[in-house]
Amino acid sequence: MNNVPHIIEFSKIGNKELGFLSIAEATKQVPFDIKRIFWTYSTPEEIVRGRHAHYDTEMILIAMSGRIVVNTEMPNGDLNVFTLDKPNVGLFMPKLCWHTMVYSKNPVQMVIASSLYDEADYIRDYETFLKLRK
Repeated sequence: MNNVPHIIEFSKIGNKELGFLSIAEATKQVPFDIKRIFWTYSTPEEIVRGRHAHYDTEMILIAMSGRIVVNTEMPNGDLNVFTLDKPNVGLFMPKLCWHTMVYSKNPVQMVIASSLYDEADYIRDYETFLKLRK
């Protein structure tokens, strides 16, 4: 299951009166050692982000607020669409997973990554990604 995009549900502790807490721990809910966490916010609705894959990085995307629709494509041609709209639900994305993201108004996205930033890890050209099928 770790080699395909899939939903991970994090624990949701609390109640509506007091609020909630969710936890992500490496090797428990997160299937890799955490090397980097980053977030995006104030992304206009008309912007499509992503449009790339990674040679080695695995990630979990979480919509901390708002809604994010994520389209994924694997080198074998498998396509999936995921809607993230709960802060206790993440999308695991394995390496070599081409993805695009479309946001609702005022979303906040957090990403947990298995590696530090390295521009050489990015596959930004779709034609280069398609060549991985061979």
